[in-house]
Formats: sequence, C-alpha cells, structure tokens
Amino acid sequence: MRLTIIGSVALDSVETPFGKRKEVLGGSATYASLSASFFSPVNLISVVGTDFPAKYFTMFSKRDVDVKGLERKKGKTFRWKARYRYDLSYAETISTHLNVFTGFRPQIPSNVSSKDNLLLANIDPELQDWIFERIRPTGLVACDTMNLWIENKKKALLKLLKKVDLFLLNDAEARQLSGETNLLEAARYISDKGAKMIVIKKGEHGVLFFSGGLRSIVPAYLLETISDPTGAGDTFAGGMTGYLSKSPKITDKVLKKALVYGSILASFAVEKFSVNGLLKTTHADVNNRYEHFERLIRF
Repeated sequence: MRLTIIGSVALDSVETPFGKRKEVLGGSATYASLSASFFSPVNLISVVGTDFPAKYFTMFSKRDVDVKGLERKKGKTFRWKARYRYDLSYAETISTHLNVFTGFRPQIPSNVSSKDNLLLANIDPELQDWIFERIRPTGLVACDTMNLWIENKKKALLKLLKKVDLFLLNDAEARQLSGETNLLEAARYISDKGAKMIVIKKGEHGVLFFSGGLRSIVPAYLLETISDPTGAGDTFAGGMTGYLSKSPKITDKVLKKALVYGSILASFAVEKFSVNGLLKTTHADVNNRYEHFERLIRF
C-alpha cells in the first residue's frame, strides 16, 4: 500500500557540539518520506520556493518518493535555524521563517487515493485536519506533533485526535498535552481524546506504545557516534508507518516490528548531518542492524 505524507520540506541551518551545517535539506516530510521509502512507495505533499535546489527533486524520485504533490511556489523555501548543546534531546530554535509555507493549502495530486495510508507529519494541526478532510482516508491515519502546536493550537489538535489511528509525540509533549506528569496517565488522557494507538518517544531511552494500555516498550538503538539529532522523530514516524504500509494486515507482531524499524531508521539518521545518514543507508544495512537489535533485546 502507498503512504501519503504531508509535512514540511525545509532548508535547515544546524549547529551541534559535533559540527555545523548551513541550509541543508530538512523538514518533517523530508525525513519521514525518505525513511518510509525503505518499505513502501510514498506520495509527498509539501511546498518549496524557487530557491529550492532541483537536485533534491531528483533525489526524492530515486528513493521511490513521488513528488507530484511537492509544489514549487514563487518565494523562499521554509527555513529553520537551531542549535543543540550536549543535551541532544533539546533544540534551541534560533529562527523560523515559514516563507512559502505561510497559509499553504496544497492541491491534492491525482495519484493520491483515499485508500492510501496517511501520515500527517509535524505541521500545524489546522493544516493536518484540512488535508484529512480533502483526502477522507480509509486507510491507517497517523499524526505527529510538537510542543509549538500543543501550546498554540491545542483545540485544533484535540479535534484532530478523534480522526487519528496512530498518534506520535515525545514524552515532554505528552505531559504538556495531558497536564499529567505520569506517562501512563498521559497516554490514558490522549486515548480518551480519540487516538486508538499512541507512541510516546523518549529519545535515547526508546519508545512506549499504547493501545488499550501499555503494550510495548522498545529501547533506542544505542550509538557511539551522533552528529545531528534533527529529524530523528520524523524519521521514526516515517519508518514505522512505512513498515505498517508494507504489511497487508496490522497485527501485534507487525506493530512491534514497525516500532523496531522506526528506531533503527532513526539511528541511521542521527549519525550524519541532514538526511545524509538515510541516503547512505542500504536495505542490507537496515536488515543487519535489525538482526543485531533483535539479538540485543531477546530474552
């Protein structure tokens, strides 16, 4: 099954304790699409400016990411500038310029079907809901979010949760959204708001998966070298939903494998700046790391 992903495509300027890069490829839909493409074909819906390098359109196409829905508008591409210190779980945003993403309401390309699975990657929940209403998906609907939207668009986000099968957010965001300090209570609050399945991401400490209560705990794949944590959560979301789209039936076993594959793809992403970790990774690399991960956590 195809996976349609709506989110941002951006040019990021990032500084970490291990180096810095200026105006490199980023954005929630970018990381999610490249990650998901390891398992299923992807339709990408987003917008870029006339300054967006043409080589990236080619790169997406080579990775089985259909760019019919990636609009190019007159103006500048969305830009994000941030700094990480040694606490790599926290990004200090220096500047955000939405540019052509301001007020973006895309044309839904003809290749997008309501039967496709849908990942509403991290963007304004009002736009996520607008996309949902235009596509009216009958497949799996997943949604990712962040603290900015919880703070400024909580009402819209809670409205959207009633339509979502799988909701992804990190532990701080789960506490912020629910007002609960205990993550079990936070997940119960989110479930009561409508989300059928919930993934709470805990960075280097892995993820918690809830569906009618806590169902799985999956550790992160630990690394000796991390260069840039940007996009790790988006990569996880893409890897998980991509694997679920590959599977004809979603069972408990498939869900657990999807969580592991999401963690593994995220581990490749953070080893390099921008999306270079994903671009340099092969299917064989993913399978090797999966087998190693399986040996580590089997008991």
